[in-house]
Amino acid sequence: MAFAISIRLIVFLQSLIVWIVRELSRVFAVSSGSGRRSRAADGPSDEELVRAFTNDTGRPQERNRAFDALVRRHQHLVFSLCARILGDYDEASDCAQEVFIKVHHNLGAFKMEASLTTWLYRIAVNTCRNRMASAQYRARQRSVNLDAGDDDSADGPPRELGDDSFAPENLVMRREDARAIQRAINTLPKAQRLLVVLRDVEGKSYSDISAITGIKEGTVKSGLARARERLREILREAFDDV
Repeated sequence: MAFAISIRLIVFLQSLIVWIVRELSRVFAVSSGSGRRSRAADGPSDEELVRAFTNDTGRPQERNRAFDALVRRHQHLVFSLCARILGDYDEASDCAQEVFIKVHHNLGAFKMEASLTTWLYRIAVNTCRNRMASAQYRARQRSVNLDAGDDDSADGPPRELGDDSFAPENLVMRREDARAIQRAINTLPKAQRLLVVLRDVEGKSYSDISAITGIKEGTVKSGLARARERLREILREAFDDV
């Protein structure tokens, strides 16, 4: 009997992890907008904008307009990714600005062998890696963890689920579940956290994750399996009365 209950709990936690990470995706999509188009309606493609920016014969105003258009198109994607990885809105905002500074400096070297979106993901992931490794970020996270407790005003996502179809009583419970999942994700080692966000939140394929992170596909799969198992272990205690 105890074994059967344990199996049901594991299955429940697996389903809960998948559901909540999808809800986190909705949170950022609603709060920051879509911003995932490679071509704006009736506008130039990413490739055309990159060419306009890197055209040495173009006027500075034209190059600036092209880059501004790229930023407007992809800023929500970059911010959302940073927020999901870092778990903190202020850190994500700073990180997203740093990403576009790097993009501005390096766009001339972009060969368009891969999509611009994949290239942006790679820069954003590496920038988040550096941010998570910084002493300032670690100190801030320790401070947040000590001060936040169970307070709903705790820094970081999710602040509110963006789905009006839920009943109020269910929404409150699911918001708490989402907070528990986000806290659990934040406790993962940074390499595992990146894999969970890219695969389970962003929905990237293993090959895409390999291209973005520079990690072999086999290592991505094994690392993701360990990350999910660790999440289950953390969440067993949080939901042990289910």
